[in-house]
Amino acid sequence: MEKSIFQSLSKSLKGELFLDEIHRSIYATDASVYREIPIAVSYPKDGEDLFKIIKFANQHHLSITPRAAGTSLAGQCVTDGIIVDISKYFVDELDFDKLSHRIKIQPGIVRDSLNRRLKAEGLFFGPNTSTSNRCNLGGMFGNNSSGTTSIKYGVTRDKVISSKGYLSDGSFIEVKPLNEVEFKEKTELATLEGKIYKYFDQLFRSKNFKRILEQGFPKSSIHRRNTGYAIDELYNHSFFKDSRQEYFNLNKLLCGSEGTLYLATELELKLDSVQPKYNAMVAAHFSSIQDCLETVELCMIHELFTCEMMDKTILDCTKDSIKYKDHRFFLEADPEAILMLELRSDSVGDLKTQIKDLLHDLNSSSAYASPVLKDGEIDLAIELRKAGLGLLGNLKGDEKAVACIEDTSVAIEDLPRYISDFTKIMQSYNQRAVYYAHAGAGELHLRPILNLKVSKGVEEFKSISREVAELVKSYGGALSGEHGDGRVRAPFTELVVGEECYAIFQEIKLLFDPENIFNPGKIVNPKPIDENLRYEVDRVEPEIATKMDFSKNQGILRAAEQCNGSGDCRKSHEFEGGMCPSYQATKNEKDTTRARANMLREVLTEKHLEKNAFDDEKLKEIFDLCISCKACKNECPSNVDVGAFKTEFLYQYQKANGIKWRTKLFAKNNLINELSAPVAPLYNWINSNPVISKFVKAIAGIAQERSLPKLNSKSLRFHLENEAISLMPKTQPKKSVYLFIDEFSNYLDVEIGIDAVELLTKLGYEVKIIKHEESGRAYFSKGLLDQAQKFIDKNIDIFAPLISEDVPLLGIEPSTILSFRDEYLKLASDQNSAKQLSKHVFLIEEFLDAEIQAGRITSDQFSGENKDIKIHNHCYQKALSNQIHTFNLMNLPANFKVTLIPSGCCGMAGSFGYEKEHYKVSQDIGELVLFPAVKNSKAIICANGTSCRHQIKDGTQKEALHPVSILNRFVL
Repeated sequence: MEKSIFQSLSKSLKGELFLDEIHRSIYATDASVYREIPIAVSYPKDGEDLFKIIKFANQHHLSITPRAAGTSLAGQCVTDGIIVDISKYFVDELDFDKLSHRIKIQPGIVRDSLNRRLKAEGLFFGPNTSTSNRCNLGGMFGNNSSGTTSIKYGVTRDKVISSKGYLSDGSFIEVKPLNEVEFKEKTELATLEGKIYKYFDQLFRSKNFKRILEQGFPKSSIHRRNTGYAIDELYNHSFFKDSRQEYFNLNKLLCGSEGTLYLATELELKLDSVQPKYNAMVAAHFSSIQDCLETVELCMIHELFTCEMMDKTILDCTKDSIKYKDHRFFLEADPEAILMLELRSDSVGDLKTQIKDLLHDLNSSSAYASPVLKDGEIDLAIELRKAGLGLLGNLKGDEKAVACIEDTSVAIEDLPRYISDFTKIMQSYNQRAVYYAHAGAGELHLRPILNLKVSKGVEEFKSISREVAELVKSYGGALSGEHGDGRVRAPFTELVVGEECYAIFQEIKLLFDPENIFNPGKIVNPKPIDENLRYEVDRVEPEIATKMDFSKNQGILRAAEQCNGSGDCRKSHEFEGGMCPSYQATKNEKDTTRARANMLREVLTEKHLEKNAFDDEKLKEIFDLCISCKACKNECPSNVDVGAFKTEFLYQYQKANGIKWRTKLFAKNNLINELSAPVAPLYNWINSNPVISKFVKAIAGIAQERSLPKLNSKSLRFHLENEAISLMPKTQPKKSVYLFIDEFSNYLDVEIGIDAVELLTKLGYEVKIIKHEESGRAYFSKGLLDQAQKFIDKNIDIFAPLISEDVPLLGIEPSTILSFRDEYLKLASDQNSAKQLSKHVFLIEEFLDAEIQAGRITSDQFSGENKDIKIHNHCYQKALSNQIHTFNLMNLPANFKVTLIPSGCCGMAGSFGYEKEHYKVSQDIGELVLFPAVKNSKAIICANGTSCRHQIKDGTQKEALHPVSILNRFVL
């Protein structure tokens, strides 16, 4: 279709409409196995925009697919039509009634953000999902989401009181509970809305309906059932079923309809009182899956808030993990399965009674151990479960854990037999059944491991899905418990519910959407399950040559393919973690880790036969706002390292297009500092003079608002080599350490370098220095990898013979010293030496913390003064190390009160924050959390990154100090 037909629509919208390849490509996938290129992507700003898009779609016979966070596992968000993303602008709270526990909101609000706001009111929205820190309420409405606490708080459908939105003809309606008189009035309307109510009046009064419902629908005792359209819920909770029911509420059907019937612009939700204050978790251990499942029914007699199951396979995934070693504290022997049973109460005494009663019943079961977890122990156990699932899904290569049969639900009493039969199906395909389940809801999550790039894998994908659907049907179960039908389960909906029931679903779709413009092919009338898969089947696998070593992921393309679309990179700055800073500032999908990985996958797959597949303007644009903070390497469940992708892209792109002058300027910053040091006073005057610096910045492409760092005339190395500062302690050294004199400490932060040496020697450590090369950090960041590799190889040659467990190498600046664990391992010619060396290279805070834990540094070596300290740590420390080291170190003085600022990246990110085109985004990132926390604080601000300190100074006019500088002031 010609793009020109969209021009009038684009001009009329207050929001945005995108027709470019980038947006169409990054919206081609969700968290499912499917890929379809949409014709356009829109960000409507309000209901008027949405009406115009619906009108346009009807005129031109185009489809509309609503999308929120895009984390759908069943392909609900893929389409060849128009994507309507409501997550950016539909984010207002419209009304709140605390007394009646009701709130009206727009559908783009994030679930956890809503609850964060409601916490002070003593209320919360009960249904939760594993994606709750980024999923939108509109997506939860579309999917009828539930989560771990659904056995206590119900599912989204239970919480929707009313809604407003658009039908497919563009008519705007309010959907609310109607009494019989109001319902009859609706049936008399000469509109599409009137036809809809009239249809259900006739359907529910027809003599065959009850029989069709009883024969076709999943058992009503199944707590979670999202198969097809929820005509059972609509009927059962109305005056048609029971005269004692006062109302008919069409939202019972619309919630869970996956955007195929109605586009909501407003939701009125019922809220719950916050969960009881005190909680405990009983972790019941079992020697077999069967024993575990047979105990679920017994446990559900109790007032449980969660009843979750995880099996040995998941637990084993964390067995060798240093990170999760302490999370396994509650495990006894080697259980085949564990039930995680959570109890809550506002009374300690009542909670004890509940625990006692539950343990009494478990003693009569086959549970061989039932430890009781409290407080933070519960969080550790929950994190262990999540970690195991993440590690399980983080498979390297072409075989992946495929979401297709992971959402089945059966009645609790059927669960043991169903699982037994399910296991037999898995065994017939040589699949190891992995069990993690919302056991209390009778819902099983399992993904077979399949290679959907080859015909055999696709055939198994199809046949496993069909066999499981047949099994679900035999138990009167639901093929979808909470993730929806979408495309992956829709082909088997008729098999599960029967022809007559499915015919009603088709009638409903035709009634609501006669032109089939609302998210077609989902729930009913789907394409074949194996059409529009993400990868071309039996393709010749592209091989992409790279400068950096991506062999751990079997190449850069497969590294990009690790992104499964879970959307963790869309979480708000309100929540823990820093991924992805530019998205947090712009709220544009284009600026997510997911978008960058997907765009790289698209381009490399398409252009792999070309001489330089990276020579692509789309990649240049998609990586433009990536600040290489490395948060994705740590926080992405698949460890997708977009920072490394950007570095490789810059290298390859510049090979084809040349290197810009500004790039060389930033990369050679250390050389410029070295040459300018003899005339440092003049250099600093030029850079600070309001008139002259304006021209300097303009020539260099630096933002006029940005200050320039001051240069020292004498380097740190000069001070140390000329023995102006002692490198030896006054007593016998506890240990010897080498200090890496990084390029920033050497000329710009000389005082910090001096503080580091003085602190180490005062604490009893001998400091050794040696001639070495700069780290290469500036060259990495600009993609000048040939030059960076020379520095790397020389540094490895220098340090490899010297550095050991007994004599480690310490660094002051996180971005340089932690490169030994990251870029050095991807670029070093001598990989073995690089790996061995990396084991003994530490950020100075890491080393000092380890010495504290070993008892070699104690608090009595410091002043007892009272000081408040607020810490902002460098991104690389958060991603490649741990903030705990700085926190522990700063807590060493007895009367220091230390808190961590819950910030992600500061926004400076090396040269990024200097560049004029990036300055605004840089400041917007700082304003999210860091600047407000600093501006309003009287504490000493502690920041270990040179860029972080510069950003804090420019953004808040406050001086931040390195940890070693603070401690050096107070060491005795």
